[in-house]
Amino acid sequence: EADAAVCSHSRRAQLRLCLERLKGLVPLGAAAGRHTTLSLLTRARLHIQKLEDQERRALHQIEQLQREQRHLQRQLEKLGMERVRIDSIGSSLSPGRSDSDQGESPRWGTAAESPGRAG
Repeated sequence: EADAAVCSHSRRAQLRLCLERLKGLVPLGAAAGRHTTLSLLTRARLHIQKLEDQERRALHQIEQLQREQRHLQRQLEKLGMERVRIDSIGSSLSPGRSDSDQGESPRWGTAAESPGRAG
């Protein structure tokens, strides 16, 4: 019986310690020191549910952002391929001129003189 009493006392002390730790983890508001065990456990359960909900929303947002990133990456790759295609067409039309050499066409003069251009 003495051993059972020591175990029971030890168990209660352990539970009190765990409840005090729980008080430190769960937002309790102004009356933090006046909660019953039941109210503390109820608040803890609600807090856990709130955190799980936040985690679900965060994971959903991560998935949406990953989809958007993949979509934008595909668009970027398409634009890169389009630029390569346009560059290859341009280089076949005007061999010997690099991108840095390309300016206004000599037949038009300055940009202000070019027909159809805003200047």
